[in-house]
Amino acid sequence: MLGAAAFAAGVLNAVAGGGSFLTLPALVFAGVPPVAANATSALAVSPGYLGSTLGFRAELRALPRRRLMRESLLAALGGIAGGLLLVFTPARLFAGIVPWLLLFATAVFAAGPLLLRWLGGPGAASQEGGPRWREPALFLVAVYGGYFNGGLGILLMALYSVAGETRLNTINALKNLNSLVLSWLSVATFVLAGAIAWREGLLMMVAATLGGYVGAHLARRLPVAWVRAAVIVIGLAMSVVFFRR
Repeated sequence: MLGAAAFAAGVLNAVAGGGSFLTLPALVFAGVPPVAANATSALAVSPGYLGSTLGFRAELRALPRRRLMRESLLAALGGIAGGLLLVFTPARLFAGIVPWLLLFATAVFAAGPLLLRWLGGPGAASQEGGPRWREPALFLVAVYGGYFNGGLGILLMALYSVAGETRLNTINALKNLNSLVLSWLSVATFVLAGAIAWREGLLMMVAATLGGYVGAHLARRLPVAWVRAAVIVIGLAMSVVFFRR
């Protein structure tokens, strides 16, 4: 079950996102405690961010190096803060939060295209490098991503759109880079805290990586609207199941 969930999550992340809607519930249903399940889920999907970031090397090279380093540092600090917040959240409290986080992430994913249309637009930035709130907002989104990965990509894309980035490839490049940094740093925090279920996590890393490879090919063939609809249905179904539990 864990291998199949991770493989499907890798496919979903490559095509439209939302893979954590499968990995987290699968780990909980397999008997992994909720906090460890969330940490292990983050580990399972983390390799996919590297390939996504490397795919946008040209766009990243075109951006100011100092700004990239500053934003990567903020993403790293936010990822560590979110990871520590998860580690120190009592298991019973986190179990009660999970269905709300799943529901929020599903809503963000479903509203993603509308968010990007409403918030985006040329000339939104008030100064070079974006408005002053851009970096504090990035830190807060990174904290959320370190704590709970669901819907992170859409939140980052919405942030960069409203902050004045007008090129979709640049937005995707920044989203992938910061997701990579905060995800790996939060996972490192989970490792140091002993919050990872290694047997399940390593199996799921391999399966998710294979799924990402297959998903990259399917992305050229499957209508994204169908995949998005499937992710939303899965997210809502998992939310209902966790609320009942």
